[in-house]
Amino acid sequence: MTIRIWDVETGAPIGRPLQGHTDIVWSVAYSPDGKYIASGSSDMTIRIWDTETGAPVGRPLEGHTDRVWTVAYSPNGQHITSGSSDKTIRIWDAETGVATGTPLEGHTEFVRSVAYSPNGRYITSGSSDNTIRIWDADTGATVGGPLKGHTDSVLSVAYSPDGQYIASGSYDMTIRIWDAETGAPIGRPLEGHTKAVWTVAFSPNGQHIISGSDDKTIRIWDAGTGTAIGTPLEGHLISVTTVAYSTNGQHIISVPVTGPFESGMPRLVPHLATLWRGTLSGCCP
Repeated sequence: MTIRIWDVETGAPIGRPLQGHTDIVWSVAYSPDGKYIASGSSDMTIRIWDTETGAPVGRPLEGHTDRVWTVAYSPNGQHITSGSSDKTIRIWDAETGVATGTPLEGHTEFVRSVAYSPNGRYITSGSSDNTIRIWDADTGATVGGPLKGHTDSVLSVAYSPDGQYIASGSYDMTIRIWDAETGAPIGRPLEGHTKAVWTVAFSPNGQHIISGSDDKTIRIWDAGTGTAIGTPLEGHLISVTTVAYSTNGQHIISVPVTGPFESGMPRLVPHLATLWRGTLSGCCP
């Protein structure tokens, strides 16, 4: 029910816990300027926090009728998008906290992940209905039909830095790459993980994809060929549910979970985060 900010280099907590949610916090996202954090919770709300003071900004964003799994800031920082177990996506004005337009409806099961395209024009979402959808961020209209191919819940989606591709990770143990304009799958599924893939991310130069899994490993993939690079990164004793690149592409941070919690779903443990230094030395100028 709390959020903490951590120093990536030292692993030390910064300031006091951010308190206000009344149930599990499933997702956090920084605003592009780093001044704010948005969080989504099982208490069905989104909250915005001042990163310098840790104080909540305004009132909770209310409107979802079930757990909020995922939140994301638009590239210009003006909007926040959220996905929920109520099967909808909502877009909020980041300054006023007011919902813009009506909920985006189309998924038939939980919305597990949302991401903005780099130009902010589109939102992509992954769902427990095994599909990915693309939405017009301004109108809320769907763009094309659902992206189908996964055989189980889509747990994570991410745009490439140039916005041309979408990567997705699924409970079916695979990663898929999609053409963001046509929705067509590119190549074969990326196979290697032996359990659910919770998280995917592109490197800053778009040449690599990293993934974290229930199999306790992180894998690095060539985004162009879909080939695994090197051996899996091992060291976590429990599932890896969040991975991210440093801005220079030289390091990866990963966050595990405690294990099954609340109907078999995991709980993040940020104090066990691992920084993988020089993982792809020289790969990403």
